[in-house]
Amino acid sequence: MLKFDEKGLIPAIIQDYYTKQVLTLAYMNEESLETSIRERKTCFFSRSRQKLWRKGETSGNRQHIASIYADCDGDALIVEVIKDGPACHTGEESCFYEPLYLSQEITPFSYDGLYKLIEGRKINMREGSYTSYLFDKGMDKILKKIGEESSEVIIAAAKENIDETIYEIADLSYHLMVLMVQMGISTKDITGELAKRHVIDKKIKQETMK
Repeated sequence: MLKFDEKGLIPAIIQDYYTKQVLTLAYMNEESLETSIRERKTCFFSRSRQKLWRKGETSGNRQHIASIYADCDGDALIVEVIKDGPACHTGEESCFYEPLYLSQEITPFSYDGLYKLIEGRKINMREGSYTSYLFDKGMDKILKKIGEESSEVIIAAAKENIDETIYEIADLSYHLMVLMVQMGISTKDITGELAKRHVIDKKIKQETMK
């Protein structure tokens, strides 16, 4: 049972289905929630305008709903979406882009963060940077390194050395990401392709169980 506040609203945390990045915090009432579920696109209640508004109705940046979860108390929602464009009206991917505090001890890793770092090394070549060196040498060098790293993964795995295999897989992953930047392939492109395969595998499994 959902619990709406005294104004008939419930907070909805909008999250990217693929990356799990928090995109925005909005509010829904019963009508906008029902509309969201029926249309499978986010529809919110605007507290400033006091009316329903469908995300992307003017910008085109619609959010297609993958799932909606309520918290343990039933007074907040998480809505996972596949978005057509930036979530924020400023053009940022997420409304949460202004850091107030960043720990100096904890530096979380993300593939998107690594991708942006590698992309930066291509756009602004830095002397002494190995990544910039690879881009400077071009595709042949990048492909050669991928071949070398792939072989090293195979050798490490053949020895059943877990630590060494992890190390070599990390090297290969980095060089693959360099290739992605070189070719203009984003992490979202790869995630989307894997997601399509996941859906296909799920359908195959369901059919074999009939």
